[in-house]
Amino acid sequence: MPPETAPVENGVSSGATCSKPLNELFCSLPTTIFEVMSKLAMEHNSVNLGQGFPDAEGPETMKQIASTAMYDFHNQYPSLLGVPELRQAVARHSEANQGIPVDWASETLVTVGATEGLAACFLGLLNPGDEVIMFDPMYDSYVSMARRSGATIVPVRLRLPDFSVPLDELAAAVGPRTKMIMINSPHNPSGKVFTREELEAIAELCIRHDVIALCDEVYEHLVFGGAKHISLRSLPGMAERCVRLGSAGKTFSFTAWKVGWMTGPARLLNPIIKAHQFLVFTVPSSLQRAVAHGLDNESGFYHSLGPSLEVKRRYLEGELAALGFGVLPAHGAYFLVADVSKFLRPGEDDVAFAKRLTAEGGVTTIPISGFYVGPAPPTHLVRFCYCKEDEKLRAAVERLRAYLGAEQQQQPQQ
Repeated sequence: MPPETAPVENGVSSGATCSKPLNELFCSLPTTIFEVMSKLAMEHNSVNLGQGFPDAEGPETMKQIASTAMYDFHNQYPSLLGVPELRQAVARHSEANQGIPVDWASETLVTVGATEGLAACFLGLLNPGDEVIMFDPMYDSYVSMARRSGATIVPVRLRLPDFSVPLDELAAAVGPRTKMIMINSPHNPSGKVFTREELEAIAELCIRHDVIALCDEVYEHLVFGGAKHISLRSLPGMAERCVRLGSAGKTFSFTAWKVGWMTGPARLLNPIIKAHQFLVFTVPSSLQRAVAHGLDNESGFYHSLGPSLEVKRRYLEGELAALGFGVLPAHGAYFLVADVSKFLRPGEDDVAFAKRLTAEGGVTTIPISGFYVGPAPPTHLVRFCYCKEDEKLRAAVERLRAYLGAEQQQQPQQ
């Protein structure tokens, strides 16, 4: 059909409809699999283990401070860089947890969550024609915002089953137009924690080819199973070429607050700050003051996240394995990737399976193929999010057992 047009009188349109093309990138983006699965979950009242947010919330003291700060301080624009209390706390947190000293006055920025921080980084650091290496699979906002900056994405696929870095392929991907390597550890969607060997190889490539590293480390405290989170920025020669992002949503389980932060050398932060200024300008000051308190005084909470999540993962991992899922290894974040090959019907892929499991089995997951950018993604894997109440996890297991068990009984014996 031709585009709808408004009546024209004396050469002037009397309506508000415009037929000129809108932004090609964002108009071409499909509905995300996350939105699709969330709508299905609500429609079928399923146990939703697809959405990546925790059921339990962070310290009550932080809520009280956020509330009180609205009355104790003015509620006008704070500094676009962030309130000094939080920037100083971010600097102390960096040195205490990763041994990375930070000048709070010139090397910190508070953002509206890590997602806005990522957007500001791409817009502030990249030019049209620059290439950005990203590890496939990846968090979905990376690609759209990097492309909006004019950059070209060069995906390097992590190897199954442990999502290890193919160091030879990574080295081959670096070329004269490579401006940045994007690294997310602990990793969404896999839960992988990058090893020191992998990080050292990435650092060597960055230094040799004069490449920037953008480090999404929002799950830095959600590590378990004997693994240790190591920031790429802590390695020799990397402090001056890395920007590192953190998140109160992940560190304190306050995802609605949308308070993030970044640290990096002033030279890299300066254009990022300008992009941040015109994206959002600043962040609610009362929430910033609460997060500052949390970083300085609630380390017991965020240091307990890894052990508590390990208990939940072990429970879900054991139950899924008993049902016939192939559970892939992971040591961080709160995601469990499972191989569903055993349960796929003829012609069915991970997307179709996830939709069927929601509609018929009453449990919602996210198909992993939705996280891939490169061609021919795996279509036999789904992601479970297990940072949920124990009762919800048990309910999901009971539904899986009832649905998949009944289905297996109906299949003809070989």
